Amino acid sequence: MAWVLLFSAGFAEIVFALSLKYNQGFTKLWPSIGTMVSAVVSFYLLMMAIKTLPLGTAYAVWTGMGAVGVALAGIVLFKESADLYRLVSLALVVVGIIGLKLTDKN
Repeated sequence: MAWVLLFSAGFAEIVFALSLKYNQGFTKLWPSIGTMVSAVVSFYLLMMAIKTLPLGTAYAVWTGMGAVGVALAGIVLFKESADLYRLVSLALVVVGIIGLKLTDKN
């Protein structure tokens, strides 16, 4: 169950980071509300996950999911660079996340 919480926290982290782009410095109401809600949800789920999972593993997975998710969303939504080196770098982060999951005993 802790891994489900952690992956949910990672997805909420992606929503949080993306909403920062859309709230334009907290000048737009609904994106700003989305930012605040997704941040609270993300941190709460992370907090619940680290009750069982090792802190270092959970934090690395959470930040890795956020980084990869936001980078991929940037490529799709904002036409950011999708060159080979960037994609390989993102793949390495994913491999690291998978490695942390596979080596955890929880």
